[in-house]
Amino acid sequence: MVMAGGRGSRLGPLACHRAKPAMPFAGRYRIIDFALSNLLNSGYRRIYLLTQFMASSLIRHVSRNWRLSGMGEFVEVVPAQMRTGDSWYAGTADSVYQNLHLIERSEADNVAVFGSDHIYAFAVNQMEEAHRDFGADLTVAAFPVPRAEAHRFGVIQVDGRGRITGFQEKPEAPTPVPGQPDTCLVSMGNYIFRAGTLQEALRLDAREAASRHDFGQSIIPGLVLEGARVFAYDFRQNRIPGVCPNTPPYWRDVGTIDSFFQANMDVRSPLPAIDLYNHKWQIRTARRHYPPARFVRHGGSGSVADVIDSMVCEGSIITSARLERVLVGYDCLIHAGSEIEDSVLMSGCDVGAGARLKRVLLDKNCSIEPGATIGHDPAADHERFPFISEGGVVVLPKGSHVPRSGPVRLASDLERLLRRDPATQETIARFQGAYALQERDLSCHRSLGPRYQRFTAGARDG
Repeated sequence: MVMAGGRGSRLGPLACHRAKPAMPFAGRYRIIDFALSNLLNSGYRRIYLLTQFMASSLIRHVSRNWRLSGMGEFVEVVPAQMRTGDSWYAGTADSVYQNLHLIERSEADNVAVFGSDHIYAFAVNQMEEAHRDFGADLTVAAFPVPRAEAHRFGVIQVDGRGRITGFQEKPEAPTPVPGQPDTCLVSMGNYIFRAGTLQEALRLDAREAASRHDFGQSIIPGLVLEGARVFAYDFRQNRIPGVCPNTPPYWRDVGTIDSFFQANMDVRSPLPAIDLYNHKWQIRTARRHYPPARFVRHGGSGSVADVIDSMVCEGSIITSARLERVLVGYDCLIHAGSEIEDSVLMSGCDVGAGARLKRVLLDKNCSIEPGATIGHDPAADHERFPFISEGGVVVLPKGSHVPRSGPVRLASDLERLLRRDPATQETIARFQGAYALQERDLSCHRSLGPRYQRFTAGARDG
């Protein structure tokens, strides 16, 4: 059971129109691909994907690209259906409770309940082996993080055998690991339940009107309090086939703009912490029929494209431009003389000639006019751009257009969503009058990459 109904409110304009698991990542993937690839690579072939918020792009991606062979093997999307009453999913535990019939019909001994909004490689079968060895009712995947970050997670206390003795969901004052005052052991949001334990716990929780119906806030603390056999699985013990044994495991929460940006930078780095080239542990995604990336001289005699410590995905064209520490998604067009550094460009973007970008995150299908500058004058950026992260990353919503001067132009359809979304409505209201709208609606759905515009030997680069 993969929980994929998350809203991703801390991701602001990146998540107002899509579920967090549907977020594009590393140029050609979506976040959901990592959870599904881990399960598939670990041998799991009966997977239900529970969706709710803004799920259309997520459902489209999974239904088109995650079809298994049949004969009892499937990745099946299960939208919220109000099967148990008049409400949508009230929490993570309620999402599984409302689909309890699927677990009952499966007759499985154990049920993996996994989140879908992190970037990681995980051999889930190794965790299930540990679960059996523990004789556990519930096993929680756990990972140490700095205490300063632990308030965003469920914090775990264990005894010498790994049995969980305490659990606090997102506490203000996290309890550190004994002897390590600056480190906490936290839940990764991935669980393996004995099927009977899960069914009983969810039924009891559904009767509690005051419950938050959440695994971290209700189910796990309740089982620990009852004395159930609840154990922590140390993710540091997990070994991925094809990866050197001394390589530390990779797991990143991408719940904020800055953490999402940094995770993309991790993938792009010269020695990436997560290996996307491991043929023994492939991360699967959509199969796109794009040509290879191209690096060309403008006009046949201009300067060469200078690309340093960057990743450029299929179908993109870099024309006499300079890129340093940049991740470029598929079907992007970078024109002559432009300079981009420390930035992430999702698919379908067009960066005009002579543009200068630094620490910028472009959502899909954005366009930058020739000569425009972003990221080189923080004071001017705060006056011009509505969305800038705490870490100083300028975020352009999907389909935005940045002229050389003057207000940024937002896509009309996306601007309406930004005004309605609780995570962005205050910011967009504060910038009312400081941005413009593009003339045509549905601008955010149009790719601006070379596949969708004329780019031939006689075409003008500008």
